[in-house]
Amino acid sequence: MMTATPTLPHPQEEYFAHLAQGRFMIQRSRSSGTYVFYPRVVEPRTGSTDLEWVAASGRGTVYATTVMRARPPAPSYNVCLVTLEEGPRMMSRVEGVEPQAVRVGMRVHARIAKGEGGQPLVVFDPAPENSS
Repeated sequence: MMTATPTLPHPQEEYFAHLAQGRFMIQRSRSSGTYVFYPRVVEPRTGSTDLEWVAASGRGTVYATTVMRARPPAPSYNVCLVTLEEGPRMMSRVEGVEPQAVRVGMRVHARIAKGEGGQPLVVFDPAPENSS
């Protein structure tokens, strides 16, 4: 008689499945209310396993940035660390402006784009100046 082996959650796979459905989701601990990114099985500070998926606001602020200068004819691009409104930080890039125009403190808004090979990924655009 075979017994079923319990399957462990695969948070990274769930994250990309949400992106493929057009939803930017992050995890939150039910007990502490702490938001978590990158997807995990347990909340890093408490070890709690009560993580649930919630919609991210998509709003953030550039915490750090650098310009990656590519060999012509490839264009230069930026790599940045964005603090999400919910608290966690994530690596990404800001599009829609020249790479050197991205600055620390810039307000940004997330959107889901297609990466190489069609894999969905989160990138940011500058937020309109009148947004809070």
